[in-house]
Amino acid sequence: MAEGKQVTVVGGGLAGCDAAYYLANRGFRVRLVDCKPAACSPAHTAEGYAELVCSNSLKSNDVYGNACGLLKEEMRLLGSLVIEAADRTRVPAGGALAVDRDAFSAYVTQKLRAHPNVECVTEEVKTLPQGDAIVATGPLTLDALAADIRAHTGGALYFYDAAAPIVSAQSIDRSRTFTADRYGKGDGDYINCPMNKEEYEAFVDALSGAERALVREFERRDVFEGCMPVEIMAARGRDTLRFGMMKPVGLYDENGKRPYAVVQLRKENCAGTAYNLVGFQTNLKFGEQKRVFSMIPALHDAEFLRYGVMHRNTFLDSPRVLAEDHSLRGSGVYFAGQMTGVEGYVESADSGLVAAINLALRLCGAPPVAWDDTTVTGALARYVCTPNENFQPMNANYGILRPLDTAVRDKALKKRLYAERALAKVRALRQEIESTLCAGPRG
Repeated sequence: MAEGKQVTVVGGGLAGCDAAYYLANRGFRVRLVDCKPAACSPAHTAEGYAELVCSNSLKSNDVYGNACGLLKEEMRLLGSLVIEAADRTRVPAGGALAVDRDAFSAYVTQKLRAHPNVECVTEEVKTLPQGDAIVATGPLTLDALAADIRAHTGGALYFYDAAAPIVSAQSIDRSRTFTADRYGKGDGDYINCPMNKEEYEAFVDALSGAERALVREFERRDVFEGCMPVEIMAARGRDTLRFGMMKPVGLYDENGKRPYAVVQLRKENCAGTAYNLVGFQTNLKFGEQKRVFSMIPALHDAEFLRYGVMHRNTFLDSPRVLAEDHSLRGSGVYFAGQMTGVEGYVESADSGLVAAINLALRLCGAPPVAWDDTTVTGALARYVCTPNENFQPMNANYGILRPLDTAVRDKALKKRLYAERALAKVRALRQEIESTLCAGPRG
């Protein structure tokens, strides 16, 4: 059995929390080390674990129609604390799994601090740990540890990530909004702020010309497309936003009319006192955000509870420095989360599970899981360790999955078949993993 074996998990984010909880539940003594609250990254402010610093949405919850929804179900089967917490603290968001971020963090924190096999340590780790460990310090790894990782790998890369503003619900002019979910999916969880052509074009012009923060630094870096600041997208062309996050397709007001463009607002908490601007990650100066986003008719008097920010995102050249089991080549240290080159809350947490499972198996004398690309978990795990001359962060998507054995034209049926194949594979792997871990060390 694993009883008595100690491992260290560095980082109390989504990946670290899932890794620590998985190992603790299987009898390992886990030392979970995080710098908070003694020190915080530029984007973190709360004391608890699993703090969500960008959106409060974990994206689609549709198991049979969306790759990220399928990934969540795979993680439920594997025993993910992060997905358990999200399910318990969700807020209405149509087909998405969005959470009350404070309740979510509190749930994860309580589970770990109360676990008899987890020792929670407040400490800034400045060098890679010795012995059996998982490093999951995320895209905002503090400078000292980042420097040590670079020294050991020579493969750290950087890009910048962006968060959207949050406004007070009371300050939204509801007379200029309508409530609806795109294509009628959901229970009317989004507040929609419509714009006519003149309003939209004036808004785009102001957005494109607004003053940005850290412009010179930003222009020297690569930015992951899924987190592209809205002002950069607006500068690409007048209709870019109207065919992106502001597209009116599938949205109709109370008179059955489709607006020219629309800004969607999503709940930030269960109480519904705060809403974020969906897709409006930004690098504008705070004063410019107030000026420009107040041009949205429904937000003319908006109270901004949090302005959008950009922050550093650090990730490894994983195909070059990580083995297939996510361990640093030639060491007993594993890496997990966005540091490995997965992108997104769910993907990050899933990477923590992958690292924890492989470390647990190695400590029991067994080989790592033979993940393959028939599951989203496996496809992502393989992606970050497969040679790639232009390695960039990857989200969950159907494009990284192995094609079905037979061609299927119906898109909905094709996605369902992907899901059925993946879930059957994960159930079989789970049984194999648990049997191995319960049997204890080999030899």
